[in-house]
Amino acid sequence: MDRFLQDLKPGERARVERIEGGGALRRRMMDMGIVPGVELEVVRCAPLGGPLQIRLKGYYLAMRRGECARIMVCASNREYSEPSLASR
Repeated sequence: MDRFLQDLKPGERARVERIEGGGALRRRMMDMGIVPGVELEVVRCAPLGGPLQIRLKGYYLAMRRGECARIMVCASNREYSEPSLASR
């Protein structure tokens, strides 16, 4: 089931399907590692429409909800695993 990143609750994991729109925002997302196929997890959500904290590729990232509203994700059944130190 596809939905937007902003709709995920803390603890939910998903895989990025696509980034809506284009231009500078899309490029910035891709520079941060948010590319189609990447697995991510919502760690926490700030109250009153504040940013979401997500974890991907071994690091944490805070994103505005407006940015998250442009990222289409698909629910992931796989467990999120931190990259091992040996692979870095």
